[in-house]
Amino acid sequence: MPGKAKISGKEVANHNSRESCWIIVHDKVYDVTDFLDEHPGGSKIILKYAGKDATQEYDPIHPPDAITTHLPREKHLGAVEPDTAEKIEVKITDLEKQRLERVSRRPPLSEVLNLHDFEAIAKLVMPEKAWAYYSSAADDEITNRENHAAYHRVWFRPRILVDVTKTATALGKLGHPDGELNLTRAAAKHGVIQMIPTLASCSFDELVDAAQPNQVQFLQLYVNKDREVTKRIVQHAEKRGIKGLFITVDAPQLGRREKDMRMKFEAEDPSEVKKTGSDNVDRSQGAARAISSFIDPGLSWNDMDWFKSITNMPLILKGVQRWEDALKAYDLGLAGVVLSNHGGRQLDFARSGLEVLVEVVRELGKRRGLKFPNEKFQIFVDGGVRRATDVIKAVALGATAVGIGRPFLYAFSSYGQEGVEHALQILKDEFEMNLRLIGATTIKGITREVVDCSNLSSHVVAVPGDRLYDTNYESMQIATLKAKL
Repeated sequence: MPGKAKISGKEVANHNSRESCWIIVHDKVYDVTDFLDEHPGGSKIILKYAGKDATQEYDPIHPPDAITTHLPREKHLGAVEPDTAEKIEVKITDLEKQRLERVSRRPPLSEVLNLHDFEAIAKLVMPEKAWAYYSSAADDEITNRENHAAYHRVWFRPRILVDVTKTATALGKLGHPDGELNLTRAAAKHGVIQMIPTLASCSFDELVDAAQPNQVQFLQLYVNKDREVTKRIVQHAEKRGIKGLFITVDAPQLGRREKDMRMKFEAEDPSEVKKTGSDNVDRSQGAARAISSFIDPGLSWNDMDWFKSITNMPLILKGVQRWEDALKAYDLGLAGVVLSNHGGRQLDFARSGLEVLVEVVRELGKRRGLKFPNEKFQIFVDGGVRRATDVIKAVALGATAVGIGRPFLYAFSSYGQEGVEHALQILKDEFEMNLRLIGATTIKGITREVVDCSNLSSHVVAVPGDRLYDTNYESMQIATLKAKL
């Protein structure tokens, strides 16, 4: 920060209270006093580092530019004098020691046979709060489970006596919505499209820089209330070679994610809430609450012309949940839609993307004469995918591609880049095997005729249970009595 005198660590240490709270991140000093009650994880964790260097706590859970982007410029106080800041010694708790011991006992990747296995291991080795955030969904989590269950109501009608000696799996159209550097590298190695989220734990440029030449990357966008910020993000993405802009349209307000909520109640210090008279401060969204601080609830169809005016990238709406909106997107000249309910994390009892897919294909065919998959108007589906058979079912019903999110997070969290690569290889092997078994040699052979979806919209039809999925699913908890003192 040129022109500003460096601040001594002793001066920073004087600002160690709720009334005046300064912290150091990457050798820069920030005044976060006014941000305490807005912090997604509550004020307790910030106050722990008040007057001290918080870099070690900050780095694992924030994008590198989070504090510089979201904290007003006048709160950026300057650089700290080298070697003068007080640092907190990180102590490993008994619970953390137990977790690290479980990490050391992970099975070798050769024993991980499917995506369910990654989830089972992740539940055991991830920090409890991280698991709660990744696995949580809205309200009673009905939609979260329905996303997966919907695939069980679609059955195959395999062809026979087809020469399937050679197959082309074409899994290059499989996308996932969560970004890390290791995910970028694994996606490049396996020819998979990566969608970079607005909120990533790595900066956008880091993820683009890590991409290989000609690697396809999309950008998922939460639209900022400040349209100049949105314009800057979009145009920068286009300059960096992003091939498609996926505008999130299903999150004008965040859903209640109660597993995450219970973790965040524990993270807040009741005495600190009482001090500020902020008993009604909403901590309910946990880490996801960071989104609501800038997302624009006023986003509407009228904004589509504005997006067209600021970029030449194809525009895709992410979070479409009924055919009428897909039809409107087509009529407005957009490039496609993602049929998605945000992984069941928004509106509980929203239907699965797979179910919506059937009606979108039917109605756009009836009303506009479209046939799917369609290069001019592409339909993507996400939510609940755990097997390559799920991908095949979606493609057979008209999807261009399928997005996979949580399974790759679990693979990365459990085994790093090698885990992601192994997960992708599992899907490829499953895909090639099942392509042969349904009597298809290429993805073009995956047509409507190879599936029976007559029961898809019937939500009470009996289907065999998925024992692996059910074993991994962690039931929601109810409120309990306080422990005895």
